Amino acid sequence: MIPFQFKIDIIDELEKAFPRYNLSTPNFVIDELVGLKNNLKGKNRVNASLALKIAKSNKVNKINGYLEENEAVDDALIRISKILATNDKNLRNKARNNNVSVIYLRQKKYLDVDGFIK
Repeated sequence: MIPFQFKIDIIDELEKAFPRYNLSTPNFVIDELVGLKNNLKGKNRVNASLALKIAKSNKVNKINGYLEENEAVDDALIRISKILATNDKNLRNKARNNNVSVIYLRQKKYLDVDGFIK
């Protein structure tokens, strides 16, 4: 939900920084955003709604992903990702510990990479 908190066009920034890569999101992330949009209130609900709009945009490929039985969304993201874009501190740490490269926002305005991206 970074684009709305810090007024950054994250899709544009990712496309500029990593032009050879396609942005993708698994269907279970879209499902999670729908749940957040329906259950949150106020600014968090607006952020979830806007994040959902981006995830469903034509700039983001939707991929079929699945959650294993009793698997958390974060764990599934680690399982299927080679590169993960997130500012969630716990998810970033989990990704690093599982050799998944992480793209994140630094100082509220710069994209940074933790790990190796070819």
